[in-house]
Amino acid sequence: MAAENDVDLSTLKSQLNLAQEVWKQEVERGQSQVEALQAKLMQVKACIQGSEEDAKQELEVLWRRVKTTATLLTYLKSKARIIAVPQLAHMSCGIERLEGVGFIDKNGTPLSGWSRNIDLSLYDGPEKETWLGISRQNGLLDEKDAAYTGEVLKSVQMVTDVMEALIKRAIMAESETAIEKEKVTLGQEEIKKKSIQIENMSLKLEEMEHFALGTNSILNEMRQRVEDLVEETSRQRERATENEQELCRVKRDFESLKSYVSSLITVRETLLSSEKQFQTIERLFERLVAKTTQLEGEKIQKEAQVQKLMQENVRWLLHSQLLIYGRGPLQCEQHWVRFSSGILSSIFCIVNLYPML
Repeated sequence: MAAENDVDLSTLKSQLNLAQEVWKQEVERGQSQVEALQAKLMQVKACIQGSEEDAKQELEVLWRRVKTTATLLTYLKSKARIIAVPQLAHMSCGIERLEGVGFIDKNGTPLSGWSRNIDLSLYDGPEKETWLGISRQNGLLDEKDAAYTGEVLKSVQMVTDVMEALIKRAIMAESETAIEKEKVTLGQEEIKKKSIQIENMSLKLEEMEHFALGTNSILNEMRQRVEDLVEETSRQRERATENEQELCRVKRDFESLKSYVSSLITVRETLLSSEKQFQTIERLFERLVAKTTQLEGEKIQKEAQVQKLMQENVRWLLHSQLLIYGRGPLQCEQHWVRFSSGILSSIFCIVNLYPML
């Protein structure tokens, strides 16, 4: 019995020892789990604190973005209000008006060199490093925040440039409108002048028509007189032809007398010893000289008659042309002088064809 009890006791002890070891192992396992849970708890607390800080930072970033956007919107509002006033708009855009040159922009470019197009490609580049530098200067550490601020600034700059370009377009349109108005005014004045000239020309035309109707009968009479003058001129031309023929006959007689005189001279040279023949030759020579003088007088008389007839014909013709074509007296006188001088020169040329002694 005692042995059985000892065996049972040893068995219980062994079981107790085993249970203690198992319990120790369970305690150690529970301790390790508690430590692991504590570590996880610390990590969770750290994550919660980090998320709160991130949330605060994000709120700060969002608040900065809101303030930046509000500031830029205020700038755009003030810019729009300034641009609404023409003089202030010119000053805000740097546009000035110089005497003798006109409008110039802030770069000194005159109005003729301004462009109507807006180059928006200048605002397409991100320029990341520039906006990062700006964000660091303002205490911003987020690249996304810097990029957002840069995009907003680019948009504001683009809107400002577009407004300035629109102001330039408005100035260019106003100048072109003023130029077109001046052209229209000049055109209207020119039209008024042309209309007055047309009215004056119509009045003159009516006067000329009345004058033409009044002078129609006079022209008919003058036409008849011109025809009569033409017939008289033809008759006078026939007379002039007869006079020229008579003049030629006289010149032939003069040439025959000249040859006769030359023969007498030769006879005189051969018969110097005969005084009687010499006296006869002298008498013949005196008679020849008298005949020559008579012929020259007749020639001068006929030339005077021809010249008188031609002058009368020319006066009648010029008078008729003056009444028909309305020429001035000075032009008719000049025409008469040229015509008469031409006729006289032709007559003298005909006379000079037959040289005299």
